[in-house]
Amino acid sequence: MRGHRFASNEDAVAYMKRVAVDASGFTAFLGVEPLRCFAGESELLLTLRPDMTQHHGFAHGAIVGLMADNACAWAASSVVGDVVTGSYTINFLAPAQGQRLRAKGVVIKAGKRQAIVRADVWAERDGETPRHCATAQATIMPVAVEAPAVPHDTNICLICAALEAAHVADAA
Repeated sequence: MRGHRFASNEDAVAYMKRVAVDASGFTAFLGVEPLRCFAGESELLLTLRPDMTQHHGFAHGAIVGLMADNACAWAASSVVGDVVTGSYTINFLAPAQGQRLRAKGVVIKAGKRQAIVRADVWAERDGETPRHCATAQATIMPVAVEAPAVPHDTNICLICAALEAAHVADAA
């Protein structure tokens, strides 16, 4: 598979912890834990804290959305390499009440320009059956790391700076 760089899920998860979690301020702040990111599938876990809830005590919709978005993007990245989310649609099915959120993503179809991915999010509480709280579908776009050169001022180009930072971090 194009973009498939890892021999095992363990190698892929170690990479995702370093690149997708530690290098992403919001994801790191929340404490998202990748469990699987291999062969078009992903699974991630988040321990909920009181500061992640809304006024009814449920996990805030933005937190549920982040879990669905990351599950989609991380599943796609296991097939096509570095990605960004082009769009996603989420349906909230039940209040996200529990100690943890678990999200699982699966690639439906991956092509050169986009991957279509589905994710489901469950709220979990010890001793109880997990509650399916959201489902999402996303269009995930591969990031062209080696784009053709276009004349421009590389000293002020934010895209060039971001790509250079990604290359430096990836080489480490």
